[in-house]
Amino acid sequence: QVQLVESGGGLVQAGGSLRLSCLISGNIDSSDAVGWYRQAPGKQREFVATIRTIGRTDYANSVKGRFAVSRDNAKKTVYLQMNSLKPEDTAVYYCTAIFGLSLTYGQGTQVTVSS
Repeated sequence: QVQLVESGGGLVQAGGSLRLSCLISGNIDSSDAVGWYRQAPGKQREFVATIRTIGRTDYANSVKGRFAVSRDNAKKTVYLQMNSLKPEDTAVYYCTAIFGLSLTYGQGTQVTVSS
């Protein structure tokens, strides 16, 4: 069973940066991708970024050019570098492992961007 534990969230001013980390336990060799989703108050959970096992990355249009997803397979860790943060980036960020149509999430980490 795969478990995902996020860290690195916090409070930052607009224009600032944060780096989220996700430590993965369990076997993700058969996963299609790992990455990040987020959920803002009163909104549905939405896609942020993923990185496939072959290294291809995908980003939501709202974060493209500002966020960067990466993975360190030896450390079984996925990262999300977030730059030029905006108040609308405020959300709980969830690490995700994708197996076909099945998504496994971590418990989430809060990111708050003040204006």
